[in-house]
Amino acid sequence: MFDYRKYQRQYVLPPEPCFDWVKKDHIDEAPIWCSVDLRDGNQSLVVPMSLEQKLAFYQLLIQLGFKEIEIGFPAASETEYVLCRTLIERNLIPDDVTIQVLTQAREHIIRRTFEAIKGAPHAIVHVYNSTSVAQRQQVFRKSKADIQKIAVDGAALLAELAAESDQDLRFEYSPESFTGTEPSYALEVCNAVLDVWKPTPERKAIINLPVTVELSMPHVFAQQVEYMNRHLSYRDSVVLSLHPHNDRGCGVADTEMGLLAGADRVEGTLFGNGERTGNVDIITLAMNLYSQGVDPKLDLGNMPKITETYEQCTGMNVYERSPYAGQLVFAAFSGSHQDAIAKGMKWREERDPDHWTVPYLPIDPTDVGRNYDADVIRINSQSGKGGVGYILENRFGLMLPKKMKEAMGYACKAVSDRKHEELTPEEIFEIFKDEFEGLTAPIHVNEVHFEQKDGITAHVTSSINDEEPVVTMATGNGRLDAVSNALKEAYHLDYALDVYTEHALEKSSSSRAIAYVGLSWPDGTMTWGAGLDPDIIRASIDALVTAVNNK
Repeated sequence: MFDYRKYQRQYVLPPEPCFDWVKKDHIDEAPIWCSVDLRDGNQSLVVPMSLEQKLAFYQLLIQLGFKEIEIGFPAASETEYVLCRTLIERNLIPDDVTIQVLTQAREHIIRRTFEAIKGAPHAIVHVYNSTSVAQRQQVFRKSKADIQKIAVDGAALLAELAAESDQDLRFEYSPESFTGTEPSYALEVCNAVLDVWKPTPERKAIINLPVTVELSMPHVFAQQVEYMNRHLSYRDSVVLSLHPHNDRGCGVADTEMGLLAGADRVEGTLFGNGERTGNVDIITLAMNLYSQGVDPKLDLGNMPKITETYEQCTGMNVYERSPYAGQLVFAAFSGSHQDAIAKGMKWREERDPDHWTVPYLPIDPTDVGRNYDADVIRINSQSGKGGVGYILENRFGLMLPKKMKEAMGYACKAVSDRKHEELTPEEIFEIFKDEFEGLTAPIHVNEVHFEQKDGITAHVTSSINDEEPVVTMATGNGRLDAVSNALKEAYHLDYALDVYTEHALEKSSSSRAIAYVGLSWPDGTMTWGAGLDPDIIRASIDALVTAVNNK
């Protein structure tokens, strides 16, 4: 039964106002990124990754620039343990990269975890236990003191085993289900753990605040984070980390507000893969920073390759509308959007501005390995003259007159509507050629000769509907005008030659010219034609004849 009354708010606000984060309007620098794709992400797959897939994914993370990578829960399964040992024994951990391993605050699991990381050049041991009201009451049935003792005992064992090792080890603690925990109690537990570890500025501990389940609007989470940031002991020796999930669809907002509230570090996954609705999407977070002029400290310049590797390794698909990475996120089908983008791109060519401000495109698609022709302007029945004109100009070098773009836009709409399909640039070009170039029926011009006599006189040999050719002579103020007057006389036509433009298609001595002609008729209609030929006069005549035949 769909009944809202069985739900109530499960979060707890801090015991004091925490609104300093509201005063900030941007994030100054990228946080420390920690990928949890190989642990949180992997355990969420229907078919977890094989060792080979994990290694391929790990190499992708290294290439992207991650310096902290949670590789798994080595005590949880043999495959997790083997991955850890493989990375260590094959010397696959760069000097500037730290692997992270997860363990529950239970003695035998912690000891097994230390066995797994033996020989690692650097490692973070991440210990956790759940602290929320629901978990304390329903799962563990223990008091606050009992739950805190689990955390402190686990922290003490980490410190003891690390002291027996000669490795470079750091510690991380997570009060799991932080969002369902009273902030004052979460602070008490975290400070008790820190009192065991006694971190220093030279050897910092990580306190990680997991949004294990999203329970509130993002501004509530920001207040909880700010409270922890204000009151954590050893604050100058603590890296305050976030680990948001996305149950309410607010994972990115939670994280960005949490960073404003004082967090230093983010744990997340590529494209948000994770339990239930997923972890926070690091791609989106990093690219949001990038779009605001902040160095994201990750190299995301080849998004198609990142997406391909991710899909091959995980068996997941990146949603077409996934920010910055989806196949359609830069695509404009709307005619007004296409027109604005085309004009914005033209403005950039003319002004060469230092900063990107093109309408409807928050970033330059080429920055992430996409291209304008294939990814930005997409033509279907909703598209208009701007998009069609942009594709013809940028892909094929055709600079149609403004009103001819409208006619071409309607021609493409009709085809797309009939086929119920998007049109490729090649299909658009074919429509242009079919509709507006080289139409030789019903009227066909066989031959033209010119002489200079009281202006320009044209001797035009033409035919209609394959009838016998006729020769017509007419004078005009130019060659095209003279031919036009000859056709009017031969076939009793009544139109005005309103538009004529031309340009070269290639910049070379043998370049072809293209001419465009627009004719207006007494009934208010306008017809168009284009002609293509190395000889601009021939191209102009062909354009005129096509425009006449389009009536």
